[in-house]
Amino acid sequence: MDAGCVCPPHDPQEAIYNQRMKITAVETLVCNARMRNWVFVKVVTDQPGLIGWGEATLEWQTRSVVGAVEDFAQLIVGEDPRRVEYLWQMMFRQHFWHAHDITRSTALSGIDIALWDIIGKIHGVPCHQLWGGPVRDYIRTYCHLGGGKMEDFYETPVEDAKRFGELALAAVENGFTAMKSMAVPPTMPLEGLRPVKRAEAAVAAMRDAVGDDIDLMVDCHARPSPAMGLKFGKALDPYGLYFYEEPCWPENVEGLAMINDAITTPVASGERVTVLEDFVRLFAARACDVCQMDLTHVGGFTQARRVAALADAHRVALAPHNPQGPVSTAASLEFGFSQPGYIICETVHEDVPWRKDVVTESFTIEPEGRIVRPHSQPGLGISINEEEIAKHPFEQEIPQVVFYPDGAIGDW
Repeated sequence: MDAGCVCPPHDPQEAIYNQRMKITAVETLVCNARMRNWVFVKVVTDQPGLIGWGEATLEWQTRSVVGAVEDFAQLIVGEDPRRVEYLWQMMFRQHFWHAHDITRSTALSGIDIALWDIIGKIHGVPCHQLWGGPVRDYIRTYCHLGGGKMEDFYETPVEDAKRFGELALAAVENGFTAMKSMAVPPTMPLEGLRPVKRAEAAVAAMRDAVGDDIDLMVDCHARPSPAMGLKFGKALDPYGLYFYEEPCWPENVEGLAMINDAITTPVASGERVTVLEDFVRLFAARACDVCQMDLTHVGGFTQARRVAALADAHRVALAPHNPQGPVSTAASLEFGFSQPGYIICETVHEDVPWRKDVVTESFTIEPEGRIVRPHSQPGLGISINEEEIAKHPFEQEIPQVVFYPDGAIGDW
């Protein structure tokens, strides 16, 4: 070696990357948050202090998801956590049944997010730097009416138009420039004007309260049939909604396409879609203009990046579904900083009063406009307080059921 050679300083990240490592455990931590049990996934490695966090929250299927994570652990414990795509393929394709049903896809998502968190920590950079760096300076967030408090968002009757206006105004006073409501009631496959007029009154009250500079979204929760979804959509079209979410069952691609073609408001869908080929059908039919894939259901970052590429090819915007826990929010933000088509981040901040006690976040939400700028911490930039989680053990989620006036089962 040349005696005059000046060797570069030792890089601890490079040292970590160059040594062999393996996954030693995949654990789940369940935290009850009233309507949901947050399911956090912890991937542990044989490197001291090197762990990754993901989220696999699935309402009313908590036990199933925890079991699915345990099944996947048998495939990946002992493997190198840096081989993220390889491990994704292992979990998706092994065990004969492909992991695109909602339970296994959610479990896979939680593990995949945790693996990318580990990769970011190995390299000492935020996850969005792994995918090409930030494409924007900040991300705008939107809220649920009432901040996601169950009684306000899910249980305010659509007949109470005044309350919708009050909650919308409160969101603006809290700094938000965009918000979502459930202003469409459950309906039978065909009904008359009554529910349509009530939905219209609720949206009119919100628009009157906040003015035209605030973006309003309406989530139908896939309650209507295509015929009723079209009725509601045409009635709400004059109010300039930012998007109109799940106006009929997501399986009914033709119904979504019919509605999207008939109104000027962009239709949003995709939160319940987990199969890549189904996104191909959805986009090819122009059944939505906003893709709401859920990072904790669709297959984590690995699959979400494939869906995002498809959406970009069809000029479909991205606004991922994210009413879950704090790891899901951190993941959505990291994803958003790397994706050109990402337009806004869904947030919930008032579902439980101790939400911030569970997680320490590197990002901050600026009060004016409720925007988030990129952080510089590795991985997802979060740490989880396991002692706080232990204070809120699993409880059966509060049921949400819908019956029509004649006693038939409806969609929640």
